[in-house]
Amino acid sequence: MNPLSVVARTVCNLFAWFLAVFGIYVIVHGHLTPGGGFQGGAVVATFMAFLLVAHGGRKMQSWVRKELFTLMECVGLTIFISAGLLGMSNTFFFNFLAKAGGLFGSTVPLGPNPGALNTSGTIALMNLSVGLEVVGGLSMILLYMFSGVHPEEPFGREETGHDR
Repeated sequence: MNPLSVVARTVCNLFAWFLAVFGIYVIVHGHLTPGGGFQGGAVVATFMAFLLVAHGGRKMQSWVRKELFTLMECVGLTIFISAGLLGMSNTFFFNFLAKAGGLFGSTVPLGPNPGALNTSGTIALMNLSVGLEVVGGLSMILLYMFSGVHPEEPFGREETGHDR
C-alpha cells in the first residue's frame, strides 16, 4: 500500500499520538471509569492502524519489528496469569493487593474523591496486562494483514491453477 499525501500523513501523525495517549489513559483508569485493558488496548492499536494507512505498509514494516509486539503479548499474558496465581492462597484471582499498601493497595478515601488510582489492588495490574496483550495482539494482526497487501495486483483477477 502506497503512502498517503503529505497533508494526510501530517494530520495522521498529529492525531495518532492523541489516540495513543487516550488509549493509555483508558487502560490506566479502567478500574475507575468505563473502559479498561481491552478497550484501551484497542484504541492504542488504532494508533498503529493510523500510521500503517498514512505511511504505507512497507515503510511501517521497516520501522517496527514484529518481535516487539510478540514480546508485549507474552509479557501481558505472563503478568495476567501470575497475578491470578499469586492469589491462590484464597481463590484464583483473589485481590491480594487490596488494602496492602504500596503501589496498588492504598485504602479508598472516605467521601467524594476524583478517583484514587492506587486503590484497586490487582485489578489495575490486570488492566495493564490485558492492555499490553491487546496492543501486542491487534498490532501484530495489523502488521501481518498489511504485509499481505500487494498494490500492484489488480482486483478481480481470474483464479488460475488448481482445478484445471
